[in-house]
Amino acid sequence: MQAVLILEDGTILEGEGFGAEGEVFGEAVFNTSMSGYQEALTDPSYKGQILTLTYPLIGNYGVNRDDFESEKIQVEGFAVRENCHKPSHHASNSTIDRFLSDQGIPGISGIDTRALTIRMRAQGTMKAMLKTSSEKIDTDGLVESVRQSPHITEMDLVHQVTTKELKRRDIGAKLNVAVLDCGMKLGIENSLLQRSVNVMVVPASTPAKDILALEADGMLVTNGPGDPTRADYVIKTIADLKEELPIFGICFGNQLTSLALGAETYKLKFGHRGSNQPVKDLATGRVYITSQNHGFAVDAESLDGTGLEVSHINLNDQTVEGVRHKELPIATVQYHPEANPGPKDSAYLFDEFIKVIEEEKK
Repeated sequence: MQAVLILEDGTILEGEGFGAEGEVFGEAVFNTSMSGYQEALTDPSYKGQILTLTYPLIGNYGVNRDDFESEKIQVEGFAVRENCHKPSHHASNSTIDRFLSDQGIPGISGIDTRALTIRMRAQGTMKAMLKTSSEKIDTDGLVESVRQSPHITEMDLVHQVTTKELKRRDIGAKLNVAVLDCGMKLGIENSLLQRSVNVMVVPASTPAKDILALEADGMLVTNGPGDPTRADYVIKTIADLKEELPIFGICFGNQLTSLALGAETYKLKFGHRGSNQPVKDLATGRVYITSQNHGFAVDAESLDGTGLEVSHINLNDQTVEGVRHKELPIATVQYHPEANPGPKDSAYLFDEFIKVIEEEKK
């Protein structure tokens, strides 16, 4: 099967198609992790994006049901240097090719993903098209089609990945945590359950009064895809609850919480996507190796007058990696403490969140 990946700057990459036959549009992004392709493919934060992995061999340990971050593949398309056809792992029950094919997601292999990454670092993330076909692909006019396609900043992607109904995980605990689902990774829910709290996952459109009616003791705002300013309904809910409940935000939740308190966000040139991002905790001076997946960041200069202060910074580019309110029980991080890149160096953030809830409840 033939395949082409076309960028809005006119770049056309030809390769071998795998997965499903079809044509998709999205924002081309890259991830630098050496493993974890299953988690990346099923991460709802990748909705609307065509994902490139910089590590050359993908699929070598196959696919298993235990490492999903959601119920299905979330990326629009997948680009790799080499697709492994014969994986080797005792838990594997599928190949990447079959995994993508079963869910209707096209992939391209045999391209120079490192050259592609260098281009995206220089030009920034771009709109793209990935097309696979059993017949010869005519690329005439496709660059213009990419340029005319919607930009990720023009779309509200949260409604495509949030839960459609309330989901309760009641384990008979004393504390109830509401999870405002903007595209939650399953690792977040599991991290809360491991700390003996009842979890109530609610749709992103849930208003503040309905969350309070659930008798929640605290609220976690999850990761999610796209431009946070497009999710104005989530921002309103957080603003309405800022003095009612302890709040902890992760990734997209960091941006939304900051916006709800009056700060601003901006789009990064090519984002942070990988499992080796160095983050410094300004309170302790300790540096953590973190897993990240985001294309937007909080503007540090916009925090004046919001009550928020920067708590963590990225040591690669000095961008905001977390904020904390000076008076209210509100704290956020831009990275993923549930993703275990350290492997568990940042898991304490969930413990701190639960401790804050317990103290507030007293």
